[in-house]
Amino acid sequence: MTERSRRERAGGERVVRMSVEQPLWQALTAYRVLTLLYALGLCVYSFDDYDHPIGAVVYMAVLTLWTALTFRMVASAERCTRRFLVGDLGIAVTGILLTPLVDSHDRIAEGTPTLPSIWTMGAVLGFAIKGGWRWGASASTVVCAANVIERGGFAQDTVHMLSLVWVASVGIGYVVEVARASERTLARALRIEAATRERERLARDIHDSVLQVLAMVQRRGAAIGGEAAELGRMAGEQEIALRTLVSTGLVTRPRTPPGTGDGPEAAADPGGLPDPDDPPVPPSPPGPERSDGGPCDLRALLAPHAGSRVTFSEPGAPVLLPAGVAGELAAAVGAALDNVRVHAGEDAHTWILLEDEPDAVMVTVRDDGPGIPEGRLADAEAEGRLGVALSIRGRLRDLGGTAEWISAPGQGTEVELTVPKASAKKAKQKGKRHDDRSARRPPGDGDGGRRPSDVARRGGPGPVRGRVRRGGHGRGRPAGGPPGQGRGARRPGARPQPARAAGGRGVQGRPRRPPRAAGAGALRER
Repeated sequence: MTERSRRERAGGERVVRMSVEQPLWQALTAYRVLTLLYALGLCVYSFDDYDHPIGAVVYMAVLTLWTALTFRMVASAERCTRRFLVGDLGIAVTGILLTPLVDSHDRIAEGTPTLPSIWTMGAVLGFAIKGGWRWGASASTVVCAANVIERGGFAQDTVHMLSLVWVASVGIGYVVEVARASERTLARALRIEAATRERERLARDIHDSVLQVLAMVQRRGAAIGGEAAELGRMAGEQEIALRTLVSTGLVTRPRTPPGTGDGPEAAADPGGLPDPDDPPVPPSPPGPERSDGGPCDLRALLAPHAGSRVTFSEPGAPVLLPAGVAGELAAAVGAALDNVRVHAGEDAHTWILLEDEPDAVMVTVRDDGPGIPEGRLADAEAEGRLGVALSIRGRLRDLGGTAEWISAPGQGTEVELTVPKASAKKAKQKGKRHDDRSARRPPGDGDGGRRPSDVARRGGPGPVRGRVRRGGHGRGRPAGGPPGQGRGARRPGARPQPARAAGGRGVQGRPRRPPRAAGAGALRER
C-alpha cells in the first residue's frame, strides 16, 4: 500500500491524506537506529573476545553506513521498495552467517548474540509492514534458517528467540492488513457520504426550481386545454419521474399511499411539492450575496419576504453569519414560506421572527393555517416529497442546527430553525479551505448558498429534530399569533407584538429565553 501523505490541488481544494500505517514506518525507522546502537555496544563490549575482531569491525562499519544511507528508505511505504527490503534482509543474513567466522565456537554454543543482533528484526518488520503477514512470515523463516546454520543445529534458546521473531512478524503483518482493510472501508464510506450529500444538494436545487416549474406547467396546461393539456400531462409525468430519481436512496421508510394520513390532504402535504390543483407558487425572493465569503447580515436576506401577508420581526442590530450559512438558512425559510403558500391557503398570515441569541441564531416561521395532521411529515418523506426532508431539514442538518415543527389542529404551524454560532464559525473556516462555486449563488438561484463543506468530516453533523410537536391545553399559542406569542386574542391585530416585546412566555408555554445580547436593540417589524 502506498503512502497517502501526498497533497493534491484540484479545483483550488487542498487535500491532505495520511495513511494509517505511516506511524508504523516512523516507529520502524526509530527501531533501526536504536538497535544499531545496541549492536555497536555489543561489538565494543565483546571486541577482546572475538577471534577476528577486525572482521567484526568491518561488518559493523558496513551496517552503520547502510543504516545511515537508507534512513529515509524506511520512512514511508513508497520509498521502501521490494528491492530495498531484499537488500536489507541480505545485510542482516550476511551478518548472521559471518558470526562463526569472527567469533569462537564456544561463545556461539553459549548463545552469544550474532553480529547484527536484534537489528535483524527491523528487516523482518519491514517485510511485515510492507506486504502483510505472509511477507513477514517468509522473511522470518529466512532469518530462522540463517540462525540454525550459524548455531550448527537447533538449540533451546535459538528456538525460543526464533519463535518470538516469527510470531511478532506474523502478528504485526496481520495488524497492518486489518488496518488497510479498515482504511479502505472508511474511504468507501466517505465517498458514499460525499455522493449522498451531493445528491441531496442537487435534490434541493431541483425541488426549489425544476420541480416547481414542472408542476406549474402541468396546472397551466390542464387549465388551458387543447395541445397545452397534453404538454401539461407530459410535464406531470416528468415531474414524477424526476422526483423519484432525486429521492431514490434518500428515503428508507416504507411508503404510505397518499390519502391514508390523518386529516384533509390539502393541509397534510408538507413535502413542499404543489399538487395540480394548488395555486401557483411564486419563487422565494432572492437576497443579497457576498462573493467574498465574509459575514452577511441575515436580516437583509429575510427582509424581502415581508409583505401584506407576511410580517417580519427583526433585531435592531445586524445578525451576522458567514455568507454560505446565512444563504442556506434563508433558503430554508423560503422553503417554509412556500409550504405556507401551498398548504395554508391564500388568506393565511405568516410571521417571521429573527432572534440573535448569545450562542445561536433562531428563525421562527409561524402561520395561522389548519396545521399539520399527526404523522403527516413522515408520510410525506416516505412518499418522496422533498420540501421538509431536504429543503428545510437537510439544510439545517448540514449546518449543524435543528429544525422543529410545532403544530396543533386549527392552531397553525410553527417551524423553529436554529443554527448554533459555533457551527456557523466551523462552516466559515471550512469554507476558506474549500473552493465551492455554489457559494456564489444567491438564495433564489438553486440551493440557496454554498453546498455543505463538511463532507469528510468524521464526527458528523448534530442531530436534527423533525417531529411535529402537538399542541395542548395551556401550551399552544392562539391561532394567528406571531412566533413566541403567549396567550391573547384569537385573531391577530394590525401589528402583533412578538413575545420578547410583549414580555409573555416563550414557545409552547416555556419560560422566556435569556436576555438578548447587549447592543442587539429592540425588535423591529416590517
